[in-house]
Amino acid sequence: MDKIVINSLKIFAHHGVNPEETAMGQWFVLDIEVWADLKDACLTDELEDTVSYADIIKTVRSAMTEKNCKLLEHAAQRIADAILLNHSPIRHVRVNLKKPDAPIKADFDYVAVEIERSRTCAQSF
Repeated sequence: MDKIVINSLKIFAHHGVNPEETAMGQWFVLDIEVWADLKDACLTDELEDTVSYADIIKTVRSAMTEKNCKLLEHAAQRIADAILLNHSPIRHVRVNLKKPDAPIKADFDYVAVEIERSRTCAQSF
């Protein structure tokens, strides 16, 4: 199985438990990995034989911005489900969702949740 990787995708959204997080919003950083059979694209050099990176990003952006979530876990699940449901060649996805500005009194780079899901796990929200 082959893999497509999108690293450090920055999306502004309104997720969090605290009212100010959902009111003001903040930046989130995502690392996305998707597994699919890319053999045809490797041979033909044609876009229709692969999964468009731009389309994956559009799907992720929609999942991140169409509904506010309290928990990173829920937001990550929504992203994984959206990718699997909207891109049929993708068989497996890993989502690492980072929150660099989490309102925690500590010195850290980010807090994050990472999940992996396969096509058989995808749910519709």
